[in-house]
Amino acid sequence: MSGRDSEVLTEKVAGLIVEAKRIIVFTGAGISTESGIPDFRGKDGIWNKYDPDDFTIQKFVARPEVRKMQWKLLEEGGLVKEAKPNAAHYAIVELERLGKLDCVITQNIDNLHQVAGNTPEIVFELHGNMQFVRCLGCNKRFPMAEIIVRVEKEGIPECEHCGGMLKPDAVFFGEALPQGVLNEAARRASLCDLCIVIGSTLIVYPAAYIPMYARDAGARLVIINLGSTPMDAQAAVRIDGRAGETMEKVLAHVKKRMGK
Repeated sequence: MSGRDSEVLTEKVAGLIVEAKRIIVFTGAGISTESGIPDFRGKDGIWNKYDPDDFTIQKFVARPEVRKMQWKLLEEGGLVKEAKPNAAHYAIVELERLGKLDCVITQNIDNLHQVAGNTPEIVFELHGNMQFVRCLGCNKRFPMAEIIVRVEKEGIPECEHCGGMLKPDAVFFGEALPQGVLNEAARRASLCDLCIVIGSTLIVYPAAYIPMYARDAGARLVIINLGSTPMDAQAAVRIDGRAGETMEKVLAHVKKRMGK
């Protein structure tokens, strides 16, 4: 895509943003990879290093040795990578500051939208958040860092409140998505007039239904992703480009149009 073509497309996205009354942003792994977090399914991803079958909810609950292995990997930093938000995350924060953002709905588990500055209450994490741990007994939530310091001594940490089983607060294979989060994400998608997809191939379900709900309710669809998606033909604007670079350009046009 030529520089001129790119400029035309980013200007068009900016126009849609300025006109929209209720915008949702749907993000996938493609926004996180620009912060140095490997795509789980990519060549440097976790599933090329570990067997996905060892990360089912059934094995985690039933087998202490699996829990011990996973906590050890977490302690060693093998499953959670420290990362910082990138330009795309900050552009989404700026959309919120400008009063244009209803919510962020994300497939990512890295907490980077919140770190960048989006209001946590409007970030809906469909696959959970690896920066936290949840007790399967009393449902209490703890910061991951707080639990990790106990792993070397305890091996398999337990809930200090009820003695229940602790689990990283991300969705494991075989585990249902958090129903309340999924329902609210679907509700907001059905009410928006613009859905911006950033860094998602839209092939992982049920998360990928969210842009469909927006489209079916009459919202315009923007897709920014390196590589094609099944919904490209239905997008008002499709940009094959990097999330950070593209969103920086879009935001510059938005601010210019809004006089900011």
